[in-house]
Amino acid sequence: MHVQLTNNVAEFLRQPVQHFIGGRFQHSALGTTGHVVNPSDGTVLATVAMGGAAEIDEAVSAAWKAFPAWSALSPNERAAKLHRFAEQLEKHSADLALLESLDVGKAISAAEGFDVPFGIECLRYYAGLSTQALYDIPLAIKNIEARVHRAPYGACGFIFPWNFPFTLLLWGIAPALAAGNTVVIKPSEVTPLSSLFAAKLAAEAGMPDGVINMVIGDGPSAGAPLAAHPKIKRMSFTGSPEVGKKIGEICGRNLVPCKLELGGKGAAVVFDDVDVESTAQKLAGAITLNTGQVCCTATRWFVHEKIYDRFVDKAVAALKGTKTGPGPARETQMGPLVSAAQRQRVLRYLENGAREGAQTILPGGTAAPAGCEGGFYVQPSLLAGSPENVCCREEIFGPSAFLLKFNDETAAVSLVNQLAYGLANSVWTADLKRAARVAEKMVAGNSWVNAHNVFAYGLPYGGVNLSGFGGGVNGPETLYDYLRPQTIARPLA
Repeated sequence: MHVQLTNNVAEFLRQPVQHFIGGRFQHSALGTTGHVVNPSDGTVLATVAMGGAAEIDEAVSAAWKAFPAWSALSPNERAAKLHRFAEQLEKHSADLALLESLDVGKAISAAEGFDVPFGIECLRYYAGLSTQALYDIPLAIKNIEARVHRAPYGACGFIFPWNFPFTLLLWGIAPALAAGNTVVIKPSEVTPLSSLFAAKLAAEAGMPDGVINMVIGDGPSAGAPLAAHPKIKRMSFTGSPEVGKKIGEICGRNLVPCKLELGGKGAAVVFDDVDVESTAQKLAGAITLNTGQVCCTATRWFVHEKIYDRFVDKAVAALKGTKTGPGPARETQMGPLVSAAQRQRVLRYLENGAREGAQTILPGGTAAPAGCEGGFYVQPSLLAGSPENVCCREEIFGPSAFLLKFNDETAAVSLVNQLAYGLANSVWTADLKRAARVAEKMVAGNSWVNAHNVFAYGLPYGGVNLSGFGGGVNGPETLYDYLRPQTIARPLA
């Protein structure tokens, strides 16, 4: 597979990509490196430094060294720097989109149309919000002059996953930076390239040295030391519930507040009064978005029995019509999975689901486009059967959905809520009163109506139960998550 690289991307990938600490790129203390693989064809994209506790410690020290000056800036001064950072990112949006497509395998149209511009918008949203925030709140207390003062925590830690590296990076750090904190970031070692390129652009935009620090490494070597570091004052992790529990346990031992954005097994409840073809196409698009590697997407489809057969026919047609190919190809609608390990995980789930009796509506498969035989491709799949099937109960993280018939609203909602996840569900109906009723009854951080995967700044997004806790993202409350409350009081008599 031949991809025409931009000059900036070619130059960035030419040399080993290094950690970004204290405003400069640097090698690992022990010279350890790893490879980043192109999921579209299996070739090596880049050599990257791989660090651990030593690099994490250096990055935390750099963050604390930068904190006094950064936190002392007025909100307007910090916002101005964040806006300049956003402008620099926007100037290089084509480079960032190409890196995201190469690294993750996602369709270049998706990287250009959503990932990069929506990430950049996050910086601008929180920069603006920080200039309007209330940092001192008077309290009406008898005989006491009192207020609550909000101040930044200090050095905050972030561990990000591989599915939306650029967008999630900015969802995480934008509110923290706008609030006056400094950050230490461990991007996924599988997809670190757009994050490190963003760090380079931050320096070029004039962000002060040490405000943004980034260490590449795997979870045990770099993620665990970051979460456990005694000088990290607030921690954020985005990833699986299994790892989230470990991060939460580590932070609990240090009494460090922790934000966990975890996985899901989203449901779509489709009633018999919908436009069947349109709804089937939209839900097919939900599981092919980013090749199904989306924690909040709808992978359990509860379809009313009156329209079930027609819905299945339309969904199968939409999925069969999805153009699979290498991420950077303009005609690609769905790229490969991110890695060989992820492809094996998805295939194993499909095998186990069939072994437990799932009916195969659309079998999926691993057919790769010509010239990309080394890539990590899977085709979309649809299964049906018992709600106890493993493919209905557990998060597969691939382009697959499990279908169930229903004829009773209460029973359908009960089945939606039987799992311990609680990230995002949707209800599809022309009856808006029913939509509101069902949306409220489904237990999740997000309930969407006649759509799935709905994101906007000012619209809070977060999870409950196995899908996370500690505050969501994208809303005004997230800025205050990164400001610690401090009561200041003076007796008057």
